[in-house]
Amino acid sequence: MQGLALAIAAYMIWGFFPLFFHQLNAVLPSEILAHRVIWALVFTLGIILLWGQARRFRELLSQPRALAWLALSGLLISSNWLVFIWAVGQHRVLEASLGYFISPLVSLLMGWILLKEKQHPLQLTAGLIAALAIIWELVSLGKLPWIPLFLALTVGFYGLVRKRQPVDSIHGLTVETLWMLPFALGWLVWMQIADHPVAFSHDLKLSWLLVASGLMTASPLLLFAAATRRLDLSIVGFIMYINPIMQFITAVWILGESYPPQRLVTFILIWIAMVLFMWGIWRARKQLASSHQ
Repeated sequence: MQGLALAIAAYMIWGFFPLFFHQLNAVLPSEILAHRVIWALVFTLGIILLWGQARRFRELLSQPRALAWLALSGLLISSNWLVFIWAVGQHRVLEASLGYFISPLVSLLMGWILLKEKQHPLQLTAGLIAALAIIWELVSLGKLPWIPLFLALTVGFYGLVRKRQPVDSIHGLTVETLWMLPFALGWLVWMQIADHPVAFSHDLKLSWLLVASGLMTASPLLLFAAATRRLDLSIVGFIMYINPIMQFITAVWILGESYPPQRLVTFILIWIAMVLFMWGIWRARKQLASSHQ
């Protein structure tokens, strides 16, 4: 039960992200991203020191191969953050939620195609229905749903890179944000030199929210890491949809975003795929348990 509670807490924090970043709509997405990188690094470094993991972290910093992979994953996750923050500011949370609905399906297809992983037929069917939903969106609305696709693909490739170089969440995020730190600091310095309006230190509420963005980034990863040590990954797979469901509810019923009727068909197809995906996880787990009896 403890593991389940930790996983639900992690996904609920991620689900609250649209409401949190909505409070920062007056701030440029690039400034939000820069502070998110900086303060996430501060918090994760603090956790590593508090847990007495400094030696292990130094060992990670001495591994060129791991650092190279984490530089790539850092680029992927930071670009994902930037587009998500921008989408919230542009009142396009509904499209962002669609991206996180399809991201597990994209990861599944990438594992099947690129890593030759065996998948349950129900999961493959779910992936094909998700692809059909994207085609429907393109045909019915006459444009590619680039926000959902970008978010789903960056999450998918991020997972692929982290699978090639497995590092625990906190150490991995620390190195990723360490790679991005020079760019974050450089951007903030350039904003000052170019006399661009900045929120940090000029507005107390916004300043604290920018600092809190680092805590919001690090805390669900901590909870998720603790949950995965206590739970079967298939159970984690079942509850991962808490995040996009909360984002969908936030977009429609709290932020009052409008959407074309055609997009409802897109979501219905994705929800069908979601059910098949979770059913496939359950069937695969059941078959695995039967084979070990």
